[in-house]
Amino acid sequence: MELWPGRPFPLGASWDGNGTNFSLFSEHAESVELCLFDENGAERRIPVTQRRAQNWHCYLPGVGPGQRYGFRVHGPYDPPAGHRFNPAKLLIDPYAKAIEGTVDFSADANVFPYVPDGGGDEDDLERDDEDDAAAVPKSVVVDPSFDWEGDEPLRTPFADTVIYETHVRGFTMTHPDVRADLRGTYAGLASEPALAYLKDLGVTAVELLPIHHICDESFLAGRGLTNYWGYSTIGYLAPHSEYAATGRRGEQVREFKGMVKALHRAGIEVILDVVYNHTAEGNHLGPLLSFKGVDNVAYYRLVAGDPRHYMDFTGTGNSLNPLHPSVLRMIMDSLRYFAIECHVDGFRFDLASALAREFWDVDRLSSFFDIIHQDPVLSQVKLIAEPWDVGPGGYQVGNFPVLWSEWNGMYRDTMRDFWRGQASLGDFASRLSGSSDLYEHDGRDPFASINFITAHDGFTLADLVAYNDKHNEANGEDNRDGTDDNRSWNCGAEGETGDQEVITLRARQRRNFLATLLVSQGTPMLLGGDEIGRSQGGNNNAWCQDNETSWYDWDRCDQHLHTFTKRLIELRRRHPVFRRERFLEGAVDGEALPDAWWFRPDGHRMTTKDWSSRDSVIGLFLNGETIPNLGPQGQQITDDSFLLLFNATGEECEFTLPRRYMGAGWVLELTTAAPDAAAGSVRYEPHSVAAVAAHSLLVLKRA
Repeated sequence: MELWPGRPFPLGASWDGNGTNFSLFSEHAESVELCLFDENGAERRIPVTQRRAQNWHCYLPGVGPGQRYGFRVHGPYDPPAGHRFNPAKLLIDPYAKAIEGTVDFSADANVFPYVPDGGGDEDDLERDDEDDAAAVPKSVVVDPSFDWEGDEPLRTPFADTVIYETHVRGFTMTHPDVRADLRGTYAGLASEPALAYLKDLGVTAVELLPIHHICDESFLAGRGLTNYWGYSTIGYLAPHSEYAATGRRGEQVREFKGMVKALHRAGIEVILDVVYNHTAEGNHLGPLLSFKGVDNVAYYRLVAGDPRHYMDFTGTGNSLNPLHPSVLRMIMDSLRYFAIECHVDGFRFDLASALAREFWDVDRLSSFFDIIHQDPVLSQVKLIAEPWDVGPGGYQVGNFPVLWSEWNGMYRDTMRDFWRGQASLGDFASRLSGSSDLYEHDGRDPFASINFITAHDGFTLADLVAYNDKHNEANGEDNRDGTDDNRSWNCGAEGETGDQEVITLRARQRRNFLATLLVSQGTPMLLGGDEIGRSQGGNNNAWCQDNETSWYDWDRCDQHLHTFTKRLIELRRRHPVFRRERFLEGAVDGEALPDAWWFRPDGHRMTTKDWSSRDSVIGLFLNGETIPNLGPQGQQITDDSFLLLFNATGEECEFTLPRRYMGAGWVLELTTAAPDAAAGSVRYEPHSVAAVAAHSLLVLKRA
């Protein structure tokens, strides 16, 4: 086999039609071997002798798509100094565009760089020389060509965005109308039944749980479980092979691109949940699969003065080191690859505070943000932060810079508290109106707030109103895992019940949460399956449940709730008053009506004292004639005006409606107490009394 010098860039394996260039970054390696594997698994090792800019590189004529490969990296095995080089261990290319399969923990091979000796904390100090190639998935050379047929980013404005958080596998795994061989795959999500469902529901973007190639934690294999959520990345440029229906030798890349193209044709954007804060390699006792063996000191944040151990801002055992230029480059190359080559529309950054830690504290002016903000591509996609990590000072809701939106955990907590009668009216009003206290000070708009009631991490909506306590026994940790801060209310019985009053109240509470979400200023995110009543049986941490616990149960679809959710999304789509581009002011300009006016059940304006009340009843007038939004040609947008009447108490509440100057009459738009009631079927005169049922929301439109 011919061996040419090749080029140091681009990193990874790059096929040019005649051969493949291989390049691997390692600052501290002493030598590198490229390992090629044939169809029978036989290995051929090729010394990589060329090194430039700390990248080891070579070019192999005649090597092309489908070729399986890996690396063996030589250097000191000295954990106390931070080095964990071990050439007995085959390494996944950090820049692999495709990875074949997952780690085989059942194989007769040790993927740990040391000899496990009963799980002692010092086991890692002795290097293991057993070859593990039989257990480690191989990187794959890919053909990057793809016919996009003119596909372009949709660039849906945040003002028009409704996000649907879902899982590639779980969404279609039991879908009766999706072909059996496509269920649980990229192709399944791109199938006509799946696309038709999403279009009919009215969502504009899917936010997919991690699709970067993942590796299960070793202890899960012993429990018969797998990492379903996927927050265990081992390949940042490779779509996870196990979500592909068409193959693992590069076919997964083409299938993923096809899924994006199909979703775009349906008018739906693709947002990826990305995990650049940690990897699947765990702490000092974790496996050696890629980054640890390529250059542990460069890729990870190690404890100052004790480099054998890892800084852990994530609760997973390690933290990637974005302070190192080559690691930061890998993160940016990954983002650019999926945005440019795969046409992805945005990213949600898991535990984003960890990426903003320059040294110890979270720094909103860190290099990570600087590079994204100056990038002509990444600065234009949707950027969403999970604004916390588990390190000191990690809770950073409201502190990310311009261009960023954030999962608003305060919104979630307040809305959960309100509908169980435990939130102040001031907090409720702040969250419903877009959280200006969090986002206005630095020039951001209401869409910086990603509003959500539930997400993958925690109770589903059905479980939020059916369980006071978590029930995570199936995870194998004696119910110790998962948060105890659920802010849930079971409506009078724990779990499944035959009590019809409880069942009726739970259904109403689900509608209350969904209606509140869709009429709030900001960007709504719906947890996939909530609209059909998906339950996890009280499991609020189903990260390892790749089974019926997490999959959609299409046979038990709550059709009434689904219909009501569609009605809410359509209401929001039709009425820009619910998706204003600037924050509400509540101010009165001369004789004009204010853009918003909060009032008590007696019809009087809220006072300073009222805002601290936890009475859980409040009304809001939204003025459709003072919307700051402009149309594409600069035209002023106007809309209907609405009254939102909230009653989270257990008793019916009578609201005195505003006087005639706010509206000559009002008609029913919807009520969570009677979800089938037709819009316009009831009329109210100004200053009349409207009875709002216990635990319900009444929406009225100006006649």
